[in-house]
Amino acid sequence: MATHNVTVEGFGTFEVEEGKKLLLAIEQNGIDISHRCGGQARCTTCRVKFHSDEPAFEAAEHDSLEEDGVLGEFRLSCQIRVDRNMNVEVLQRASEMGWEPGPEVDE
Repeated sequence: MATHNVTVEGFGTFEVEEGKKLLLAIEQNGIDISHRCGGQARCTTCRVKFHSDEPAFEAAEHDSLEEDGVLGEFRLSCQIRVDRNMNVEVLQRASEMGWEPGPEVDE
């Protein structure tokens, strides 16, 4: 299976299998990232900012961000599949918010 490089600002670069959810790739590489709804695009806490080309929006992500009035401000890592090299910044960490890790996110 193909792999891509994912760079997380302030944390480094790691290889990720194509198709893996960005949230899981970040978390599985030891980086603290918020996610409260288990990857359902409802809570909008798994925020990342892209410093590279962004993948297209899936409907659930687009609709959730549009409904909250924040479309274009950040992306939801639980809704993005790694399909290219990516350079992102994690915008919310559970530890900084005083939250316990959220529910498991399906592959």
